[in-house]
Amino acid sequence: MIAWLKEEHLSRVPRPAQWLSLLLLSVVFMVLLEWFRLPAALLLGAMFAGILIETGGGEIRVPALPFQFSQAVIGCLVASRITPQILKTFEGHWPLFLGVMLAVIVASCGLGWLLHKFRVFPDTTPIWGLLPGAASTMMIMADSFGADGRLVAFMQYLRVVCVALAGSVIARFWCHASVISAPVIWFPEIQWPALAETLLFIGLCIYLGKKSGIPAGGILVPLVLGTILKDTGSLNLELPPWLLAVSYALLGWSIGLRFTRKILVHAARALPQITLSVLLLMAFCGGLAAVLVEVAGIDPLTAYLATSPGGVDSAAIIAASSKVDLPFVMSMQTARLLMVLFIGPVLSRRVAGAVTKVATP
Repeated sequence: MIAWLKEEHLSRVPRPAQWLSLLLLSVVFMVLLEWFRLPAALLLGAMFAGILIETGGGEIRVPALPFQFSQAVIGCLVASRITPQILKTFEGHWPLFLGVMLAVIVASCGLGWLLHKFRVFPDTTPIWGLLPGAASTMMIMADSFGADGRLVAFMQYLRVVCVALAGSVIARFWCHASVISAPVIWFPEIQWPALAETLLFIGLCIYLGKKSGIPAGGILVPLVLGTILKDTGSLNLELPPWLLAVSYALLGWSIGLRFTRKILVHAARALPQITLSVLLLMAFCGGLAAVLVEVAGIDPLTAYLATSPGGVDSAAIIAASSKVDLPFVMSMQTARLLMVLFIGPVLSRRVAGAVTKVATP
């Protein structure tokens, strides 16, 4: 395999055949990762396939419009999960939520600052790579604000996998909870008028995101507008699993097909430092969970899942299949994601600027 990659055989293969190879490899990786029940298996499988095609000499890229479509779908997905129940739970615990969220974000930025200072990764890349939230959302935001989306993806999904594995182990062996995700029904019964409404809304958001000039507008516009319209009853978001799968694949391909050999070598060399930073962040969040248990009387697994620095999806899967306070977990995770979305750009620029000033004689 290594020799095949070095010889770049795919550079001599027609582009339609490259796309077919990408699709087949994606299916193989997706099935394998789903079998191991890893979080974000669809996106990761597509990304791994894209990396293989690119390093094998592939010359294909995801066009701009499909990539913008995937961004808008993910924005709608986040909007669909911001429910009135989550908002009510946040309102009842907002001082506690705010303190914990700020502590996790400050710790993430501090570790990112250290990785930047010691030149493990350039610019704001390590800061975006460690900011907690939805990993796919962080990749999109990072790309929009000048960070290297490939390295951010590497850091984000390494953290997601570590946190998800730790959460599953804690739930299973410490709290004696069975963590089994329900099987996905890929083609459920669809409300066709709602799906048509959703697709029209996505098209409008793509247009507004481009015209607005807002960085990461492709995801922020559908997120904000979708939340407002959904909660006021003006929009019914219909996001069937197959539509999400297509969006995850497009996003995974767009990231994976930009992974050059140079980027892969750099990421591999930085693996020990990244792993250490992830473990330190997990330990810090574990400490915050212990504080919640002692101060607020929250059960240990609920506290751990609410403060864990992994993705919202993995926390939701574990929480939904365990005996925990699900609204509390989702409220904390969702509120932190929204906070990162809106203050992340400012934090990344300020922290990176601080490093530059320190490094300048």
